[in-house]
Amino acid sequence: MIDEVIKVFKQLDNKDIRILTGIEIGMKNSEWVPVEDVMKYTRMTYDHISFRLKKLAKLKLLSFTSIPYEGYQIYFEGYDALALHTFVQRKTISAVGNEIGVGKESVVLEAIREPELGIGDPEGVVIKFHREGRTSFTQVKRNRGHIGDREHVSWIYAARLAAKREADIIGKLYPEVSVPKLIDHNRHAIVMDIAKGSLLYKTRLEDPQWFLDEILRQLKLAYAKGFIHADMSEYNTFVHEEGVQIIDWPQYVELSHPHADELLERDISNILAYFKRKYELEADLKRSMAYVKGQ
Repeated sequence: MIDEVIKVFKQLDNKDIRILTGIEIGMKNSEWVPVEDVMKYTRMTYDHISFRLKKLAKLKLLSFTSIPYEGYQIYFEGYDALALHTFVQRKTISAVGNEIGVGKESVVLEAIREPELGIGDPEGVVIKFHREGRTSFTQVKRNRGHIGDREHVSWIYAARLAAKREADIIGKLYPEVSVPKLIDHNRHAIVMDIAKGSLLYKTRLEDPQWFLDEILRQLKLAYAKGFIHADMSEYNTFVHEEGVQIIDWPQYVELSHPHADELLERDISNILAYFKRKYELEADLKRSMAYVKGQ
């Protein structure tokens, strides 16, 4: 659990981080990284590294096997620790707060970022840790195009690819499309501004027609840039007095995708169905599709 990582994070020193990094690198090619490879990366003797490996295992940051050889792999918690270490070193964050969101494929935490040059007040940000593949890597590989046909991809590496993909698309969409601003990205985690407002499904709207139109307008702006969200719903749309923000983009597709129209239709259908169900708003799917596509 991420809260356990935060508790043990201060117990880690640079040598612990180097060991976790060595295992991380080795897992790109091996399910279980041989202890000899970890020794080679860290330049530590077996006696020295053995003590630290036991410590990290006790902290539940890695696991090990002795069959058919002594090998190690890091848990997501170990990967979390590496990402947090990098964000702290870069001064991207200075403190971590509460868990504010948990989904099938991500965990989101509050954090604090110190102002640049020490001028001004600290600002709130969020850290999103991707969790693709934790429960069913086979399903993730089937459903996520960015995995491709790689024969060996560890679960944490799948999460790393998803985070990079989301960081890349946010950078391409912002600021023309209303998405949270990307602040930093490392491994399977991204740091962003806090989304404005509250989630659509938790909010009672006084003018639902205006917000429906605004959501479709944002989808149109994304489409004009060549992208389709491909997972739109009331659960990844924030609403506030001035507009909307759309989150959770790692499964986006480009217009050249063979199922682009089908995915766009599903996105729009999901939103129209929500507004019809909650507010009894009627909107024509074909007209909405044509509007988003600029036709």
